[in-house]
Amino acid sequence: MNEDRFGFSLMRTELAMYEPIKSTDEGDQWREKKDIESASSLQISSHHRPYLPSDKERLVSLDVFRGLTVAVSFSLTLFSSLTPFSSNSSNLLRILQFQSLTYVHKQLMILVDDVGGIFPAINHSPWDGVTLADFVMPFFLFIVGVSLAFAYKVNLSCKYAATRKALLRSFKLLSLGLFLQGGFIHGLNNLTYGIDIEKIRVMGILQRIAIAYLVAALCEIWFKGNHNVTSELSMIKKYKFHWVVAFVITTTYLFMLYGLYVPDWEYQISTQDQGSTTFLVKCGVRGNTGPGCNAVGMLDRMLLGIHHLYRKPVYARTKQCSIYSPHNGPLPPGAPSWCQAPFDPEGVLSSLMATVTCLVGLHYGHIIIHFKDHKRRLNQWILRSFCLVMLGLALDLFGMHLNKPLYTLSYVCVTAGASGFLFSTIYLMVDVYGYKRASLVLQWMGIHALPIYVLVACNLVFLIIHGFYWKKPTNNLLHLIGIGK
Repeated sequence: MNEDRFGFSLMRTELAMYEPIKSTDEGDQWREKKDIESASSLQISSHHRPYLPSDKERLVSLDVFRGLTVAVSFSLTLFSSLTPFSSNSSNLLRILQFQSLTYVHKQLMILVDDVGGIFPAINHSPWDGVTLADFVMPFFLFIVGVSLAFAYKVNLSCKYAATRKALLRSFKLLSLGLFLQGGFIHGLNNLTYGIDIEKIRVMGILQRIAIAYLVAALCEIWFKGNHNVTSELSMIKKYKFHWVVAFVITTTYLFMLYGLYVPDWEYQISTQDQGSTTFLVKCGVRGNTGPGCNAVGMLDRMLLGIHHLYRKPVYARTKQCSIYSPHNGPLPPGAPSWCQAPFDPEGVLSSLMATVTCLVGLHYGHIIIHFKDHKRRLNQWILRSFCLVMLGLALDLFGMHLNKPLYTLSYVCVTAGASGFLFSTIYLMVDVYGYKRASLVLQWMGIHALPIYVLVACNLVFLIIHGFYWKKPTNNLLHLIGIGK
């Protein structure tokens, strides 16, 4: 494996699970190696026999799932920089021309962001509730967990060496995230760079993935039993300490979210015209899950410092804070004092809870490792996914709302279950039925997930293009197609 190039590339594992063997019986039937049961248990007709990959071939559904997630993330990044298509007809034409460059990106961009401008339910949720865009991060974490099951499927000769490698990969990913999302790069409209260390953003998307990866990797290295897996129950016994870790993390999160006392706090906003203005946020509560007085934000302010948090809070698009809600806009009369306060959607406590999503993905990967029959895998995935979604919806119904910025337990359950459903669908279509040509682009994106994310989703490609202009910075290709205006 070429995992040492980037921390995130640990997901690119070789999957030596199958070996095609020509049957000497009638029909040139394919049979899986040794103890792998026949794919005919799915009761698929001979005309639609499932494709069985070779012994040295990757599990393509992993790459396709990862590629789809990167594509959606790229779509969100691109269209967040585009001028709204309804502003004028010429800009609409340029955007449509740009979308026609690639089929996959065209479909995802239109669905997630263009349509999101008309139907807010497809855009990011300002606070409570989930939308299509809010599933991207859990999908990343879920597939990291699935891939880790393959990275550590063999018995480790030295657990200490494996731990050092996991720590090093996590540190690389943390450092990369700090550089890309800490404020060093100033955005599409600013060709300058650099960041005041006192104001650098500490947490971010890559940092959250690094934390989740490290926790899941350490669980797989140190807390895996020696039991032989022959049934679902024996698999649970083998990885019982993984579930103990997930339970401890969830319990700690719930205790802090609903048990910690949040006092009054204040912050400052500096402007060139009025100087520095101080705002007081009155709280004095426990268990509040609103934008201004929750324990997640309080812990980030205490541990990281308010100057190291994300300065464009998602709740700025709520009805209390924007007259154009669910879009950004001017403050309405009587807006709460917390509307302009920094808040990090990838904070410390929420990132700790996000590791549970990665552990759920790890469990789905264990099912692939220990059960070789397609039908058995799919049955287990679908059952677990259904239970997770139902549990999440029940928690939301009883008051624990789906909330991505807080990464609530209900949000974890619903998004993890949705990840399982999507992964099962991709696995069925790609690895069982063999429909791989239609997913070649997504498969390629999944294999090169980290470089694509760094270059595209973190705006590096756009910044490079923006750096070449005619006479003045506004005369560049990006502005021609409506990006960065």
